[in-house]
Amino acid sequence: MQQDETIKQIEDKIASVTLNSTNSTYVPPHMRKSGGGVSGGNNHPTNSGWNSTPSMHAPKPNPSNDWAKPQNHSQNRNNYGSGNRPGYGQWRDGKHVPGHPNSRLEKELFGDPNDASKQHTGINFDRYADIPVEATGNGVPEPIVDFANSPLDPHLLSNINLARYTTPTPVQKYSVPIVANGRDLMACAQTGSGKTGGFLFPIISAAFSKGPLPTAGMQAHNSGNGYPKRKAFPTALILAPTRELVSQIHEEARKFAYRSWVRPAVVYGGADMNQQLRQIDSGCDLLSATPGRLVDLIERGRISLSNIRFLVLDEADRMLDMGFEPQIRRIVMGEDMPDVKDRQTLMFSATFPRDIQLLARDFLKDYIFLSVGRVGSTSENITQKIEYVEDVDKRSVLLDVLHSMPGGGLTLVFVETKRMADMLEDFLIQSNFAATSIHGDRSQRERERALETFRTSRTPVMVATAVAARGLDIPNVTHVVNYDLPSDIDDYVHRIGRTGRAGNTGISTAFFNRNNKNIVKELVGLLREANQEIPDWLENIARDASFGGGGGGSSRGRGAPRGRGRSGNQDFRRFNNANANPYSHNGYHSNGRYGGQMPQYNGPPAGGQGAYMFAAGANPGSGPGGSWW
Repeated sequence: MQQDETIKQIEDKIASVTLNSTNSTYVPPHMRKSGGGVSGGNNHPTNSGWNSTPSMHAPKPNPSNDWAKPQNHSQNRNNYGSGNRPGYGQWRDGKHVPGHPNSRLEKELFGDPNDASKQHTGINFDRYADIPVEATGNGVPEPIVDFANSPLDPHLLSNINLARYTTPTPVQKYSVPIVANGRDLMACAQTGSGKTGGFLFPIISAAFSKGPLPTAGMQAHNSGNGYPKRKAFPTALILAPTRELVSQIHEEARKFAYRSWVRPAVVYGGADMNQQLRQIDSGCDLLSATPGRLVDLIERGRISLSNIRFLVLDEADRMLDMGFEPQIRRIVMGEDMPDVKDRQTLMFSATFPRDIQLLARDFLKDYIFLSVGRVGSTSENITQKIEYVEDVDKRSVLLDVLHSMPGGGLTLVFVETKRMADMLEDFLIQSNFAATSIHGDRSQRERERALETFRTSRTPVMVATAVAARGLDIPNVTHVVNYDLPSDIDDYVHRIGRTGRAGNTGISTAFFNRNNKNIVKELVGLLREANQEIPDWLENIARDASFGGGGGGSSRGRGAPRGRGRSGNQDFRRFNNANANPYSHNGYHSNGRYGGQMPQYNGPPAGGQGAYMFAAGANPGSGPGGSWW
């Protein structure tokens, strides 16, 4: 009896429920844009980001937005972002609204003030003031002298301050105003000179001030299994050759996009595709990618390049050396990316031989060529030591070298083969050194774990093949050992550049023997340029190689040689007779040790083309007229 009464009560309650109760906040889709909806309903939710369904009646894009208008747009992002989530901002009513601080996320991104793994400037930073800088092109903007008086967005400046960047590096002093002025850029800078900030700062600053672009017409389409697939429309694309490098760029982008509406994302091969797709679904405004994985996602219909306004090719010469040229050309010229005249293209690398510059003509327009320091040379912040060691003695000499180094720093040991990396790691562990290794046969998880334990000093010695030689920014690397010297001098430059970064000092030790004669002449030249001590025996070997005609070449071993040529650190357009308007040399030149008074500079000659070279620490435009900005 009691059970019957209970059933009757439940039935009465169900009968009293109406589908459209006056207290319901739910509005059916067909009524959301009509007058029949709930009064006071929010027709513009705060989180109407790129991954929401576009309205067919959305207002047209704001004509005051400085972004070039993409085709086939149907949604204006008047409100875009993550609502009131701490650590994330919004684009609301045509303005960037930074989010509230998030102490946990802030510590993850920037670390504590004394966290060595998050440090980016060193005790020798002021020595950058003497590095020569050359900017070649039409209408070169004046360089900035500090962050405070730059065209960068105030919120970005607060993030730069959180990252403890106090002074822009030479490449940043020039690249920031060049990119902010809407110019294409080809930048050659010594390794560890701050190239990543050189392109991230102006790109993120532009995003903060201009807001998100409208998303293209179809954001979601059926995947064939009944579930919709969302498509991302990034505004900035950064291509780099290795998963380590794109991951590093992504982490830097996360720092400088902190508390903003900009959502960085990263995709690369060798990692779980579904996890990367989930990250893209959370937001993809600034995308760092390796070429192969990006092509894969484009073919799957998950990424469109139609909204790209900034294209960055980082370590461009290495991407071409590694055989990525067909994929890069497809991405840039064979997909839906805007034409070269409708986007800004930036190429960054430590070396740009003449043939790489010739290829750049297809990707860049009226670009400025920026050379910071002597391209192909090494930093004077790195003390280079060359030891003659036969192969059979390398292990014992390595132990002596490691025992002689003071504690507290990280040591990176480079070898030529994966087998040697594994064997040397085992040997070091057996010799009571906390060591790890990284090479191409390791899974992505194993590589990331090795890098993490190395960064945090749990394994302060890491053995690596060339996969980690370029682009990786690991703070506090105080010592690099070339256990096996590479066959190419550029690889040597990039390997030792893992130390002495951003003004810090470092030590490089190289084991040289008769198997390395092919690079001896160039090696001696590099040591001389960097004012390093050259052993007498090395000078003798170089002299014998010169007279004997053997060695001294640069055998790359990964395809056709890329000769350094006379344009390795200069704008090849100066020497190209086919160029209808070759650049003149009517600028002035200084290497930071200019003997007399540097002439006043108030901008480039009107309508002229020229090469301008300044000391990085000088402010050619300072004077009664104020900044060029």
